Amino acid sequence: MATVFKRTRRKPIPEGAVLKTHRKRRVAEWIDGRGKQRRAPLAEDGEAILQTAAHYTIEYSDENGDRHRVGTKISDKDGAKQYAAELERKARLRKVGVIDTRQENLASEGKRPLEEHLDAFEAKMRSAGRDEKHIESTTGYIRKIAAAAGIEAVGDITADAVHAFAAELSTRRSARTVGAYLTAIKSFTRWAMLSDKLPRDPLAGVKKPNPQADRQYERRMLLPDEWPWLRAAILAENVEREGMSAGERVLLYATAIQTGLRLGELRSLTRRRLFLDAERPFITCAARSTKNKRDCRQFVKAALAAELKRHIATKGQAVKVFGMPPDSKTVGRMLRGDLAVARERWLEEAKSDSEEGRKRQESDFLLPVNHEGEHLDFHALRHTCGAWLAMAGVHPNIIKQVMRHSTITLTLDTYGHLMPDDTAGAVDKLPDLVGLEEEDPESTEEPS
Repeated sequence: MATVFKRTRRKPIPEGAVLKTHRKRRVAEWIDGRGKQRRAPLAEDGEAILQTAAHYTIEYSDENGDRHRVGTKISDKDGAKQYAAELERKARLRKVGVIDTRQENLASEGKRPLEEHLDAFEAKMRSAGRDEKHIESTTGYIRKIAAAAGIEAVGDITADAVHAFAAELSTRRSARTVGAYLTAIKSFTRWAMLSDKLPRDPLAGVKKPNPQADRQYERRMLLPDEWPWLRAAILAENVEREGMSAGERVLLYATAIQTGLRLGELRSLTRRRLFLDAERPFITCAARSTKNKRDCRQFVKAALAAELKRHIATKGQAVKVFGMPPDSKTVGRMLRGDLAVARERWLEEAKSDSEEGRKRQESDFLLPVNHEGEHLDFHALRHTCGAWLAMAGVHPNIIKQVMRHSTITLTLDTYGHLMPDDTAGAVDKLPDLVGLEEEDPESTEEPS
């Protein structure tokens, strides 16, 4: 049987209160901050006052017989009794299966504020080992979609609302950026469904745009002929740039090209990660530093291994191999500065009034952005690794492993156009099927 009551709480006796007897009960009387006279009964020990809540609390038994207390916003006793009767009625219906408790819980979860679910989603990503940068960007995308679409509770998320947001965003941002937003919120709604926050995934049918369709930022490889000029110019100038010496910058760029390691992976390298005395020297990266969260091993050529060995000779095991600038923008500025010096030396080699000089001025050789609008930034050095391998005729599956691509399709889409095309010569490797000298069938001896 449900009961309704108003809770009482012990509170300190107000300063300046007068203790007296009122209607055969000890009470305290005082003037509150608004100048209104107040009265409250004293506790049995006389050390505190008892204040009664303005609203009723209900105590009732659920479908399993467990007792629960529910606070209400009801100050009328009859209204509180009606609410208590309704709670007991629903408990009986749950007990006989008329009310589906799972559906009821899903409905309740769907009305909870989005921020409460995002807190749980963040905790899930941390437990899965995702880095803070990924967590921050993912939740940031979700919050921006929610703000633009007027989404306040998780149950408010609809495919129509997200499609409308994506359509508007696509008018000013690339397909890759739109895809990043959609990936974030689709991962959230899928988690919400699997965690019984939603009865189904409302965004299961939402498709991400093709990032190749309108890429606004294309990268190019460093041309094989550009590297000798870049290396020689850095060493000849021999100045420190962004805190890195000339020799260290050359080693950094060369390692990036030979291994295809990303900026963050190169930044994480310590001496203990370099195995330069092995028969085939290699570098390793711990899973926590790689994009796919897997350990990796990247081989380097003997000449680079020897240079790296000299470079780390005086470094401790835990010391970073490269003293790189703290952020990617500074690293990009450092590379652009080196490219500018290399291009200037390349231009100076040809007389400005000669035909060759004019051609070089018009060329995009060593320019950070070529005439196609493709960028040569630091990440392009990783792209250079895959491109040079493709041009050397390395098998696509080997390139996939070096670049640590998730699929061979990604490798072929990125570097397939650079791979040697000998379609015509390939047919010569098939056996001849026609045009052979005809044999006289009568001269053929029958096997005995």
